[in-house]
Order: sequence, then structure tokens, then C-alpha cells
Amino acid sequence: MEVKEKFVEAIRGSYTFKGESILIGSAVLGDDQETGCQVKVPLKTLNRHGLIAGATGTGKTKSLQLIAEGLSEAGVPVLLMDVKGDLSGIAAPGTMNPVVEKRSRLIGMDWQPRGFASELMTISHEPGVRLKATVSEFGPVLLGKILDLNENQTGILSMVFKYCDDKGLPLLDIEDLKTVLKYIQEDGKAEFQKDYGFFQTTSAGTIMRSLTSLEQQGAARFFGEPSFDIADLMRFDQDGRGMINILRVTDIQSNTAMFSTFMLCLLAEIFQKMPEKGDLGKPELVIFFDEAHLIFRNATKTLLNQFEVTIKLIRSKGVGIILVTQSPDDIPAEVLGQLGLKVQHALRAFTAKDRKAIKLAAENYPLSDYYVADELITQMGTGEAMVTALNEKGMPTELVHTLMRPPYSRMDILNGEEISELTSRSPLVRKYNRDIDRESAHEILLERMEEQDARELQAKKAQTPRRTTTRSRTARQVSTFEKIMKSSVTRTVAREVTRGLLGVLGLKRR
Repeated sequence: MEVKEKFVEAIRGSYTFKGESILIGSAVLGDDQETGCQVKVPLKTLNRHGLIAGATGTGKTKSLQLIAEGLSEAGVPVLLMDVKGDLSGIAAPGTMNPVVEKRSRLIGMDWQPRGFASELMTISHEPGVRLKATVSEFGPVLLGKILDLNENQTGILSMVFKYCDDKGLPLLDIEDLKTVLKYIQEDGKAEFQKDYGFFQTTSAGTIMRSLTSLEQQGAARFFGEPSFDIADLMRFDQDGRGMINILRVTDIQSNTAMFSTFMLCLLAEIFQKMPEKGDLGKPELVIFFDEAHLIFRNATKTLLNQFEVTIKLIRSKGVGIILVTQSPDDIPAEVLGQLGLKVQHALRAFTAKDRKAIKLAAENYPLSDYYVADELITQMGTGEAMVTALNEKGMPTELVHTLMRPPYSRMDILNGEEISELTSRSPLVRKYNRDIDRESAHEILLERMEEQDARELQAKKAQTPRRTTTRSRTARQVSTFEKIMKSSVTRTVAREVTRGLLGVLGLKRR
């Protein structure tokens, strides 16, 4: 009994805060699930980032869901990266059942089913707010990473962006960029090389082929207008609850380079636009990256370094990042060291390699007088987790075996009718689900080429005797534009061209 009393005193002291906090569950000691100690996370330190880890089927998604609910109730907007497509149910009320009833009683909470103000967003053909950004907003460096360009090719791409900036050629979609690349290899080659230096035609061709390949993966939908304003991520409902934005990214998870760059661009855009906030009572925005290992798998060293720097600095903007993955090993050590909140669900040891990984994972958690972390991590049931957070002074709280509270919202997805109803009343759908095709580099250069053709034709007419055959005149009247449109490369490109969508990506090119 003395051990339990000391445990209760330690946990209550460690998880009692002066400011606002989120209830995530209650403490467990051995087989005793009725300790009466609720486990909470202070809002003040949720901009210090976090980790939710655990094997498949141990409850990671539900932990993500309940923390997102708590943030919304506290007036903090949330962005969820829904990689598996299973988070839309947060918009609908949950259902009482014996498991929920028992767990609510053990935790000592009043469970009432309710849905949360949600916005579905998409980068594919699925229903929801369409997100886009222009090619200029994406920038040459990150675009070069997605295209897997080498240093020289990225340098040429940077010169192309500079040329477009100087000449007033807006790069809105991939079609614009491809037209510029074609132009500087033909009609505009002399002008470009005079002002910006020599480039190898083979390198420009490589960039063109990479762009075509990118379009075949559906990435062209990232690019175009209207461009998404990240301020629309930070909205509230009529009761002051933070909006939960659910961005489904199932279509790009197979392309890990694109996925990691997409995530980095999102963070860079938010970091650039949001002002410094300093030490706040609660975050301005919290972003959950489900299946976070996709960010780091096969990512280049440059991308990893940029992500590490961004995650270190973005918390001063009042933005928290929570990474959700199977094992802490999925996260680079430099990033893992920046994560203050840790919710570790069970890991399973089937091999010697698994056992080594579990011991390593356990070392990421504070030492405890009440638990042996590497043993506990394999013994927890579904919906249980080892938890440690940062208190309001920035110090780690006691490690605690936690019975996680059940989400108030539906632990399943919305059906098609519910999704249609949700999107039909969205003001952002009306704002962004349209195409703007203003004059850009593609139209400007085509007009320029046609004018050049007309001047050349006029000059030839002035120099040619009146008896010139009809056949000769017709041949001279073939415009550069027609030559381009008849080339095999252009025909291949034209079949693949679509308008792009992304919205929140990239570093602005001013």
C-alpha cells in the first residue's frame, strides 16, 4: 500500500499544472487500473513537439485522435496528415459501447459522444478543399529535389527561375516551366546565354523529362492557382473550438521523395508566414504527421538537415509538430531529441532484432522507480501507452503507464453521404475548388514566338522577288510555334499536361 501511495503522490505532482491541459488518460500501476491518477498534457508545452509510436494495432491512431480533440476543445486549430484515410470520423460523434463505458469509468471522466468542427482537404480527386501552389512558390531547390536533379541541373533550374523573375514570366504550373525550358533552347537561347550563362542542352532535356515523369505521378495537380493561404488552417467554429483540418495524402505516399519534400514545403511555408510568438499559453497550430517514417525514408541529407532546422525553429512561431510512426527508430536522432511529448504504445518482439530495437526505444524515456521500460513496452495492451511530457517549466514529467481515454468522436471513417454533406457546406471549397488560368509564362512566350515569326516572315517577303512560288511562301509561314507543337517531345508532353494542386507548399520566390 505504501508503494501505491508514493506512486499516486508522484504522478499527481508530476501531472498537475497551473495552466490549461488536455486529459489523455489515467495512470496504471501493475495490474491496478484504478489508481485515480489522471494523466494530462499541458497546452503550454505542446509547441515543443511530440511523438506517438507503437506497433500496428496498438492504438496510435486513437491517441492521435483524442489529442487532436483535446486541442480543438482548447481552441487550438489542428492539421492532420491522413496517410491511411482513416481519420475523417473525427467529424462525427462516437458511439457508446461496453469498452468505452468501462474505460471512462476507470479514468474517471464523463464521456459524451460528439463530433468536431472539421475540414476535409485533398491533393487528389477526392472530395474536399483542393490545395494548390504555384511553381514559383515551390521554388527551384525543393523542385530539384523532387525531380532528383544533380547539382548542375538544379543550378540551371535556378537560372531559369531567375530569368522568369527578371523577365516578368509568371511560373504558375508545370506547363509554364516546360514552355520556358523549350524557349531557352530555341528562340530565346541567345538572349538567355548572354545574360545568364551557357547551359548544356542535355541538362535542360533531363529537366524536361523529369517534369514529364512528375506529371505522370499526378504531381501536376499540386501546381496552379488559386494558391492556398495557410491562414485558412487557423480557423475556429462558432463556439471558439479550433478547426481540425484533415489533409488526405494517400496518393503520394508511394513516392517518398515527393512526400518528404511536400511535408518540408508545408513547414517552410508556415514558418515563413507566421510571426514570432515567443512563449505562449497554448500553440497557434499543431500538425500531426501520421506515418512519419515516410518523411525520412530515402530522404536526402539536405532534406533531413532542413527538416531538423525547421522543427527546431518553428516552435517559436507557436507551431507544434507531432510525429506518428511505428518505432522511435524511424525518426532521426537529431529530430527525436526535439520531441518533448512521447506516447509510446506497445512494441512486439518476434526476433532478436526486435528485442534490440525495444531496448533502444526504452532508452528514450526517463528512468522510473515504478516501471522497467523495456519490459513494460512489450506488455501493454491495446489503448495503453507509456507517456512522458514536458511540464510548464520544460522539465520531463514522470514516466507513466497510461490507460488512454476513448475518443469522443467516431473511431471509424465517414461514409460518402456524410463526406458530401461536410464538403457542401464548406466555405473553403467554394473559395479554392476552382481554376484560375491567368496569363503566365506559357501564353507570354507563345505570343512572343508568334510575333517573332511574323517579323521574320515580313523581312523575308521584303527580300524575296515577287515571282516567289506559292510553295515557298507557304513553307516560310510555318511558325516556330507550329514547329514546337509538331515535335515528338511536345506531343508527349501535351498528353500528360494537367493543372496542379498543392496549396501550402514551398518557399516563396519573390
